[in-house]
Amino acid sequence: MDIQLLSTITCPECGHKKEETMPTDACQFFYKCEQCKTVLKPVTGDCCVFCTFGTIPCPPIQENKSCSDTTCC
Repeated sequence: MDIQLLSTITCPECGHKKEETMPTDACQFFYKCEQCKTVLKPVTGDCCVFCTFGTIPCPPIQENKSCSDTTCC
C-alpha cells in the first residue's frame, strides 16, 4: 500500500481548506487555520488533526497501526 502524504485540512470554524504535507515521524496535534486563526486539535480518539479534519488520515493510520505502535506520539 502506498502511503499518501498530502491531506486537505478543512477548518470547522470558517470552512477554509488547505492542502498540507503530513509528517511521517510525528503526529501533528495542533494546526492553526491561516484564515480565521482558530487552533484545531483532534477530537477524542483521533491521534492528530489530519485524522479529524483532513481528507486523508495520518501515515500510521493508513498503515493500519495505532499511534501507540509507532514513535509518532
